[in-house]
Amino acid sequence: MTDEILTDLQEIALPYSKRVILREVKFPSGMKMTRLVFFEGKRVTQVDLDAETAEQLAGALMSAAQT
Repeated sequence: MTDEILTDLQEIALPYSKRVILREVKFPSGMKMTRLVFFEGKRVTQVDLDAETAEQLAGALMSAAQT
């Protein structure tokens, strides 16, 4: 187990009774990541994103939502 500091930023209900939680993760080294935690029934999937990748994903989601 690591000494990560987790801060929940937002929880979003998704279609088909799924949900995602956005978390800020601070590591002992000082590195910060954005963690997406997807809940699909019994399955839990975590994805850590660096700032550049989080921005890229945010832009892609905005483009998809606007079309």
